[in-house]
Amino acid sequence: MSNPQAKPSTINVPNGLTVLRLALVPVFVVLLVSDGATSRTAAFIVFGVASVTDLLDGELARRGGWITDFGKIADPIADKALTGSALVTLSVLGMLSWWVTGVIMVREVGVTLLRFWVIRHGVIAASRGGKIKTVLQIVAIGLYILPGSIDPVRIVMMGAAVAVTIVTGADYVARALRLRRAVPGRTPATQEPARPAAHPESGSQ
Repeated sequence: MSNPQAKPSTINVPNGLTVLRLALVPVFVVLLVSDGATSRTAAFIVFGVASVTDLLDGELARRGGWITDFGKIADPIADKALTGSALVTLSVLGMLSWWVTGVIMVREVGVTLLRFWVIRHGVIAASRGGKIKTVLQIVAIGLYILPGSIDPVRIVMMGAAVAVTIVTGADYVARALRLRRAVPGRTPATQEPARPAAHPESGSQ
């Protein structure tokens, strides 16, 4: 007789997608730094595939009950590896200003640290702004990777991504502080209720 409380196996579809995303990062970087429109187009395709796994793995884990400790740790690492490698490589190639890369990376790493800082007090629930931020970042980075993209369009998209990144980052700081100040054992109206989080940063941070 199966135990309904048994932990799900680490070998599952969401974790497989997370591992695939990690494996695609070096492939993506090699293609991006290679000369030629063909390599850039291939890098765009690989980035797109990896980004889709980012949007899918957390949702599949929640719906399928495939929440594992491995996924909680590996998923944010894979997210930062993909976004960070894309931004840093674009800046190294002189295609993207370093201050843009710096702002986004500081925010992403900072929010991850905030989650660990408040984990004993509760889980910061995913926000709609976080999901919008993720989509904007993916689209903006994709436009910078794709050869032939029109400068004004990609600049506007990256500007929107940076703006939402900053605003949502400030929101996470405020919510983290509310959790830390909350009375133990009490859930005030302004506090997000604590709940299990599978792949907490997938397309939502």
